[in-house]
This record gives sequence, structure tokens and C-alpha cells, in this order.
Amino acid sequence: MGKFEIAPARAKLFTHRGGQAVQLPEGFAFEGAEVALRRQGNAVILEPLPVKPPRTRAELEAMFARIDAEGGADFPDRDQPPMQERDFDW
Repeated sequence: MGKFEIAPARAKLFTHRGGQAVQLPEGFAFEGAEVALRRQGNAVILEPLPVKPPRTRAELEAMFARIDAEGGADFPDRDQPPMQERDFDW
């Protein structure tokens, strides 16, 4: 490893119910209870699962409450051109 390279983070492995589990270090946690899993060469890639759309009004309201609690949606400002004047001779 070169002088300025940062060592990769390490995780503990343990056996649980016949499978192998990974204890992720702080800063690598995922939200939710499951992740997508795939192999790429010798690497095993963990990725967050896509967020399922809310199915009920209560789930929708909970989603908006979470967004509001986090400071709201962060949409960039748009430079919207003015509406065009149209002359319809009907």
C-alpha cells in the first residue's frame, strides 16, 4: 500500500443458523432489514434494495413525515421560462 492510501475497512464474519453473517462497522450500515447481494469476480457486493412505494395512506403519510423530519426534499431550483402567449382563433 502506498504512502497516502487508506486501508480498507474491515468487518467481522461469524456463522449464524448455518449461514455466514457480516458485522458491518459503523458508517457502513444499511437502512431496512435486507440488502441485494451479488458477486463480481472475487468480491461480494451488498447494495440497498430499491425502496418500495407506499401502499396505504398511512404508509404515504409516514413517508412524507420522514422526508419533512430530514429537512424536506432537496430539489434544485429551476430557471423556468415564462409561459408562451398563444392566440387560438376558434
